[in-house]
Amino acid sequence: MRATQNRIVRLLLIAGGLVAALIPLAVLGVVIVSAAGLPPAFLRPQVTQPIAFPHNVHVQVARLDCTFCHRNVTTGDAATVPAVEQCMFCHQVVATERPEIQKLISYWQQNQPINWNRVHRLPDHVQFVHSVHIQRGFDCATCHGAVENVGKEGVQQVRPLKMADCVNCHRENNGPTDCGVCHY
Repeated sequence: MRATQNRIVRLLLIAGGLVAALIPLAVLGVVIVSAAGLPPAFLRPQVTQPIAFPHNVHVQVARLDCTFCHRNVTTGDAATVPAVEQCMFCHQVVATERPEIQKLISYWQQNQPINWNRVHRLPDHVQFVHSVHIQRGFDCATCHGAVENVGKEGVQQVRPLKMADCVNCHRENNGPTDCGVCHY
């Protein structure tokens, strides 16, 4: 009986030592992966929006191009999100009975903007000019992923958008790598 108890105690001590050794290694692994790119999915905050917007329906079914809603993307720094009035061009008559469209109609009737939650964020000291990239032939999916396949779960960040990612892309595509291009 005593031998069995001793064996159990030894196994518990060994198991505890292994757990104590593995936890710092796991934390170190997460830190390294996060520094190199996107943090693991379980650590990334899931961005939810005030209206569950199905990009896939608007792109695949209605056949809208990104620039129909994100009108500033070809001429300005930011892609911008559409005003409620722009959504209502169609949704005064299209799918008006659906709960998410009811939310949209409520914003419109109250003359309130939709406060979309930002998904893709760069540090404040970095300037990213969307129009330059679009005019040079880059597809939105290069940085934003296959948004045309995203349903009501919402768009999430798919690239690290860290300096090394941008510099590597510039090098691969003969873009300027001078600091002043993005930091001004």
